[in-house]
Amino acid sequence: MAVPCWRFAARPLWQKISGSGKLSVSVKSAVRSVSSTRHTRGAQKPSPVSAASPWVLHGAVCLQRLPVISQERSPIEQRFMDLMQQMELEKSLLSDHELRLLEDAERMSRKQEADYDSDEEEEYGGQEIVMAQDLEDAWEQKLKQFQPASRTKASDTTDVSSSERCLGDSLVLLVKQDVGSQRLWLLPQLPWEAGETLRQTAERALANLPDAELKATFLGNAPCGFYKYKFPQNIQTESRVGAKVFFFKAVLSGSGHLPLQKDSFAWVRTDELQDYLKPEYLKQVKRFIMNL
Repeated sequence: MAVPCWRFAARPLWQKISGSGKLSVSVKSAVRSVSSTRHTRGAQKPSPVSAASPWVLHGAVCLQRLPVISQERSPIEQRFMDLMQQMELEKSLLSDHELRLLEDAERMSRKQEADYDSDEEEEYGGQEIVMAQDLEDAWEQKLKQFQPASRTKASDTTDVSSSERCLGDSLVLLVKQDVGSQRLWLLPQLPWEAGETLRQTAERALANLPDAELKATFLGNAPCGFYKYKFPQNIQTESRVGAKVFFFKAVLSGSGHLPLQKDSFAWVRTDELQDYLKPEYLKQVKRFIMNL
């Protein structure tokens, strides 16, 4: 049995293939399959370029004016401050004025004694002696004449176009923009243009406000929020379904101002946003707005 196996192994490969009809058929069919596959792949056409997105990209800026003065203390903050002042008073040393009050009181008590010697007053050289209590009375009169500036102004509730209102609160800039046939209060925004970043679009939206002189510091290069909405049915097309808005944070850093156009601009507190913005839009804005 070893001789036939040895002879078969020594035969050339082409004789083995030709000697087996089934194997020859299978090899030919495999070659044809590979050849047809190559022709099929070569005949495939390149996939067409994907169509442009029907969503219009917008860059928006959430510009905030931070508080200028400290806010009013809450009741618990007031009680805590009174407690800290009382502890500091109990643990502190006497001031120079308090020591002078004690010295004056001791001098007055010596004057009322029977053995008082008037020569003790010679060390003042005949100068008029001003008592510490007299100084306190003079200071009290000056304090009564002092009138501190009001923390609020009458125009805080009526003139929302000024960035000088509500100095103890944080304000957000809103502008009125046309969305279809509607004029809505929104954060300043503009459509994105090719060749610029979304932050540059937000900066352009702020710089293009009419007659506005605003200097702002942007907080980062990445968006802080996102909102998507569809255009009204009367302006919708297959290539323009709606808008995707990317928000960027910024704080007012300059002394610029907006013109008094109450119908176009508004500086509002965070608790007043619900009176201006749509509920769905407000929900997204509240996620990133800074409550300072």
